[in-house]
Amino acid sequence: MHPKSKSIKKGRIQTLNVVLEYLVSPKKAEKKPWEMFLIGALLPSVAILLSLWVFKNYVSFNMIALTTLAAIPLMYNTIRLEEKKDTVIKGERARLKEHSKFLLFYLFFFMGSVVAFAAWYVYIPPSLTENVFGLQENTIKHFDENMGEGGVGNYLSATTYAGKIFFNNFKILAFCLIFSLFFGAGAIYILTLNASVIGTAVGMFMKENAHGVFAGISIGLMRYLTHGIFEIIAYFIAGLAGGIISIAVIKHDFKGKTMNAIWQDATNLVLLALLFLFLGALVEVYVTPLYY
Repeated sequence: MHPKSKSIKKGRIQTLNVVLEYLVSPKKAEKKPWEMFLIGALLPSVAILLSLWVFKNYVSFNMIALTTLAAIPLMYNTIRLEEKKDTVIKGERARLKEHSKFLLFYLFFFMGSVVAFAAWYVYIPPSLTENVFGLQENTIKHFDENMGEGGVGNYLSATTYAGKIFFNNFKILAFCLIFSLFFGAGAIYILTLNASVIGTAVGMFMKENAHGVFAGISIGLMRYLTHGIFEIIAYFIAGLAGGIISIAVIKHDFKGKTMNAIWQDATNLVLLALLFLFLGALVEVYVTPLYY
């Protein structure tokens, strides 16, 4: 890569990070979580434009990487805030209630990203679709081939299919946990990749079905997020659990009651993530096929 291209990339990312930190802080995001929808839509859009400009032949991967890099400061600072809550808030129920604020504004962020990716998929020139969304299209195709049709005609086949879905999503959840554990805010990469894949799936649905823009996005989101919302929440919770432990290690907060509170909170978060993952598998097998 030409040194000038590297310099441009670094400068744009740093500028975007400064703007993001100025516009949104973790405390502000918790008070006005809906504003994260706009941030979630902005970052992928800027990342796609930068990738088309600087990395014309590797847009699919680099738009995910650039979106992740821009979102990491906010994600990291938020997890630091959540870890601090563990050291001052007594009672696990109270901690989980506080963590729900984190989940809410990152759900808005995720939804904004999905809508942005879907819109870009629909309106980008057809000649660029494969270059920009090739990775996502291949991921969807690979998933469909591996999962098959998933017969739900009888209890046994439906149960087997639900187990297959749960195991497949469990691997993603484990990646979120591990990435956050070792890289602090690393789970944001997995979540951004998921947002791009779901956005691509919604965009494909919109192209295949004659709906208006609003109706197409709404129906597409309902189709893929009826069960997907449970999975995404599970991934966010797992990422938060790993991030809290990571920040605690960095801050040396593993002493006495503080250590017990952090381990208890992280363990409960992982168990809660598994519960949401299980519910998502059940909804995907028994509920989603009834409507889509």
